[in-house]
Amino acid sequence: MTTPQPATTFDARPLTDPVDPRAVRTFAAELRARGATGASLSTVIGAVVVGIVVLVSLPIAGSVLVGLFTRPGSFGFGGIGLLVFGLIGVGLGVGALLGWRRARETRYRLDRFARANGMTYEGRIADPPLPGMIFSLGRSRLSTDLVRGTRPRFVEFGNYRYTVQSGKNSTTYRWGYVAVKLDVPLPNIVLDAKGNNAFGSNLPASFQRAQRLSLEGDFDQHFTLYCPEGYERDALYLFTPDIMARLIDNAAELDVEIVDDWLFLYTQRRVSTLDPATWAWLFGAVGALITKFDQWARWRDERLEEARANAPASAPAAVAPESASAHLPFAPPAGLLAPPPGVAAEGRRLKRSVRWLPIVVVIGFAAFWFLSRAF
Repeated sequence: MTTPQPATTFDARPLTDPVDPRAVRTFAAELRARGATGASLSTVIGAVVVGIVVLVSLPIAGSVLVGLFTRPGSFGFGGIGLLVFGLIGVGLGVGALLGWRRARETRYRLDRFARANGMTYEGRIADPPLPGMIFSLGRSRLSTDLVRGTRPRFVEFGNYRYTVQSGKNSTTYRWGYVAVKLDVPLPNIVLDAKGNNAFGSNLPASFQRAQRLSLEGDFDQHFTLYCPEGYERDALYLFTPDIMARLIDNAAELDVEIVDDWLFLYTQRRVSTLDPATWAWLFGAVGALITKFDQWARWRDERLEEARANAPASAPAAVAPESASAHLPFAPPAGLLAPPPGVAAEGRRLKRSVRWLPIVVVIGFAAFWFLSRAF
């Protein structure tokens, strides 16, 4: 894979240049005023608890240390325990303070980076109303550190997390994503990048094998493409050889999903970060694809057109799926709200399948436990 290059130059200096602590504090106050800092009640309670632990631990650690040097013979296991407790409390307090300050500075830097490149920054959005596969899973869904641009089309870079409950246990999944607004809704197509897989696909959804489509060249060595059955010719229209080459060169480590009038790039690493190399990579990936989206805007679903043409005069016209942008918690440019042509029902969503590997693993452990108890 060739080294991706950014499609346009960008100013990365705000990510690494020294910052004014007073400016950081002012910006943090602005975010708090509009409720965009993520300082939830649990976070505040946690900070208070850590502060109390530090206040209690410091005198304990100090008194134990004094006793250690003044009365060595009387220093026993209880004193060692108090000393360890005190040092752990101090360590937790210092770590929490440093993390809090680092988070404030990161938000400030990302805001300045966005401004320097003609974009905007938003601290957080709870339960973002996006149609991608990762945005409808679990609970406590949260997008953070969103960097957005509107030219030449709307694009959003963000970090995302959600929590899945399994019995008494819960697991938090973290993703980075890039969301690009398209001109028209397209069939639901997924490109599962093989470069970021370990034991099977890393995607949170599994799709029926009958929907796999093999493309020409060495594209299949880098991606597994899924499209709805009957939409193979449409996928070939969208993924022409030049677009496939750009995907291989610039996005081979990113999973791709087209759903409704959005294109998503997914990765299990942070997207909105202070690393200039990550931004160069992502800007290059988006820039390599964005120039080809005008061709995608000309796509029309022949099935929908035929259904409309054959519908009885008294029957209502087929209604295109409502664009997700109508529910976005910000005001996109007016052009994004134009009614889309639409996709027939059979092409709007891929058919899911069951993940058998976790089931097989559970059955294997259960069989091993049963056999070990029986014999």
